[in-house]
Amino acid sequence: MKLLLMITAVVEGMVGFALFVLPGLATSAFLNITLDAPIAAFFARLAGGAILSLAICCWKARDFDNEGASVAIVTAMFFYNFAAAAVLVYGGMRLGLQSPLIWPAIVLHAGLGIWCATLVWFAMRRHPRQA
Repeated sequence: MKLLLMITAVVEGMVGFALFVLPGLATSAFLNITLDAPIAAFFARLAGGAILSLAICCWKARDFDNEGASVAIVTAMFFYNFAAAAVLVYGGMRLGLQSPLIWPAIVLHAGLGIWCATLVWFAMRRHPRQA
């Protein structure tokens, strides 16, 4: 679980920081779109702050002694990763977002989601009442 939390913290931390500090540049690089309206930059920054918060939670949780607390964080990241993959698929297929990074991001989020699901499943099998 520690490796997953560390990888997630680093990757999502970079994305969250980029969206929070440079939302126009980040959305241009990640999604190949521009933020024409000020409200778009506002929401990109808000999303960046939320993603950065998830990264901080993962970084702090990597050293938890309590497996139940780590499983709780990984369960939340399971939902986040599949939600992110689904939204990115929607953007790529229905909204026509064309970026060389969108499909690798979808695969990355789906892979991390599967990794999260696997770890939670094994934790539930080891401790059925905790998970």
